[in-house]
Amino acid sequence: MKVIILSAGQGRRLLPHTEDTPKCALPLGDRSALEWQLMSLKAGGANEVVVVSGFQAAKVCAIAENFTSLPVRVSHNPFYAHSDNLGTCWIVRHEMHQPFVIVNGDTMFEPEVFARLLAAPMRYPITLVTNRKAAYDADDMKVILDGERLLRVDKRLDVNAVSGESIGMIRFSETGAQLFRDQLELMMANESTLKRWYLSAIDALADKGFVGTVGTAGHAWCEIDDAKDLAHAAKVVPGWWENRRITVDQFERTAG
Repeated sequence: MKVIILSAGQGRRLLPHTEDTPKCALPLGDRSALEWQLMSLKAGGANEVVVVSGFQAAKVCAIAENFTSLPVRVSHNPFYAHSDNLGTCWIVRHEMHQPFVIVNGDTMFEPEVFARLLAAPMRYPITLVTNRKAAYDADDMKVILDGERLLRVDKRLDVNAVSGESIGMIRFSETGAQLFRDQLELMMANESTLKRWYLSAIDALADKGFVGTVGTAGHAWCEIDDAKDLAHAAKVVPGWWENRRITVDQFERTAG
């Protein structure tokens, strides 16, 4: 399965950590966030990764080039400073002519989360991974569901009506890829959409009945939006591998 990782942004909420370093290159223990993502993707069943770079692209390229356990390419978005991730998706729409998965560059996850997505029945052309928790805040990408069908996804949804949150991982069938490309083209024809999230395109497709969901089933994940998130990720992400049957060193020997 091809995976497209959206890592073009600087992560300004993480300044000064991201003054000269893109968010995905920040260290979590002895590895960068992107390296941990690539390890989880490899262990979970990915066979090809495209990382979309933007800010400090050379540092993203260096990480990709040094990761030899999985074919990793970098595609650059030269307009990253003038668009949000809807524009980043549009830049790499040529990579979306087959089944693929999108992962946010700041979403960290155990391999089981990705493997569960790949194993889930494709009852809809597009499948979004969701998580449930006790309460949601203004920064959560909230969702409203009807069973496993996605009805809405947006940060601005009424917290009293939401069913969960998007973790920033979505699978597309071949049909779903075409639907997403068409929606990107439609939205990017209007300059006002340049600063919108790509999930606004998913929200529009959900309204037409094209998007289903699968849960994390209790497997761990986290995101890195601010300094508090970064400290949390640095603590928990390396720990996901400490108690696994295969250690990090064994992974590198067997996958390399």
